[in-house]
Amino acid sequence: MALTDVYTGKPDFKDANDAKEKMMTWVDKNPKFYPHTALHDFEAWLLPYWTTIQKLAKHNLSAPSGSPETVNHQKPPSYLIKEIFSSGTRGKDYNKVIDGMAILKNNDLMIAIQACPELKAFVNRIISLCDEDKIIS
Repeated sequence: MALTDVYTGKPDFKDANDAKEKMMTWVDKNPKFYPHTALHDFEAWLLPYWTTIQKLAKHNLSAPSGSPETVNHQKPPSYLIKEIFSSGTRGKDYNKVIDGMAILKNNDLMIAIQACPELKAFVNRIISLCDEDKIIS
């Protein structure tokens, strides 16, 4: 199993399907390999918790519109979160590891799973490899 961001800082992938297809070629199309993507980067999965982001950043910047995974390469989710943190009054820049964990802490992951189809597919793949009867609908 592999997970990559579609947005890598370079134009490596056109979209999620392109990323998955390229990863499959890297392993000679091994049927036991399961490629997954974060659209466009991991932070898309944090966008459903915008009120938590606002509290941590100490800023009231409006949430981006639309589905979290539709935020595009021109301004990927990580840039939006960096922007609110740098504009806020907390006095610290966004740190992917520390702040990402703080955003998820005390939040229900099922909210992001239901809002983000790629995250849902990734989680369901993990679940299906353990117990197909537990798939999230």
